[in-house]
Parts: sequence; C-alpha cells; structure tokens
Amino acid sequence: METAPDPDLPELFLRTAKRIRRNQVARLAPLGITPGQARALRILGHHDEPLRMAALADHLGIVPRSATTVVDALESTHLVSRTPDPTNRRSTLVTLTDSGRAAISQMAAARRQAAEEVFATLRPEQRETLRDLLSTLDAAAMKA
Repeated sequence: METAPDPDLPELFLRTAKRIRRNQVARLAPLGITPGQARALRILGHHDEPLRMAALADHLGIVPRSATTVVDALESTHLVSRTPDPTNRRSTLVTLTDSGRAAISQMAAARRQAAEEVFATLRPEQRETLRDLLSTLDAAAMKA
C-alpha cells in the first residue's frame, strides 16, 4: 500500500524554491532584468536561430501579447532585436544581441550564486542526494 507524502514535504519544497527565486530576483535586479525577461533570454539562448514571437510565447507559456511586452523591455535595453520574418510578413523574429548573450552569462552566474547561498548549509553528500532525487522527479515528469 502506498503511503501519502509527508505533509510537510510540499511546503518545505515550495519555501525552498521561493527562497531561491527571491535570491535570484535580488541578483538579477542590478542587471535590470526581471525573472520573466531572464526566462525569455534563456529560451532565446537555447536556439541557434531567431524565434518567432509566437514561438517564444509558446515556450514561455504566455499569450503573444504578453510576449510582446517582455520583448519590448528586452529590446529597449538592447538585449534582443526584432526583425520581420522574411518567410512570413505577419511574423516577427526575435534575436539575441551580443549584449543579450553577455546578460545570459551574467544571469547564469547570478542563478548559481543564489542557489549556492540556499544550499550552502548542506554537506556535499546531501547536495548529491538532493540532486539525485530532483533528477529522478524531473525524469519522471519528462516521461509524463
């Protein structure tokens, strides 16, 4: 018979995730980047080709109008550029600029520092156990 999960486990997990997020927000603030903008930059950074606005919105899980707002902010700080899609005149392509690529590197460092701060109290073997457990959960979610 399966047992119910520990009732404290979801709450502890959420509180830890919120601490990491707060730390990341604080470390992104000096870069002038919000968490939503950071997600958009990471998505663009994972693609070799420019993305259509609609595709970016899909990757972000938001409506295209909201993606426009995110891209407007990123374009105003010269982290991305927009160009008409040569294959579809109704579409716009979004491309990382050199400044956007540099921001991605800075964001990665900020994320690492934020996570290190939260996980600093764990011994190395505890970190490895946590990594294994989270990897198992992630793999199960990918199969679903």
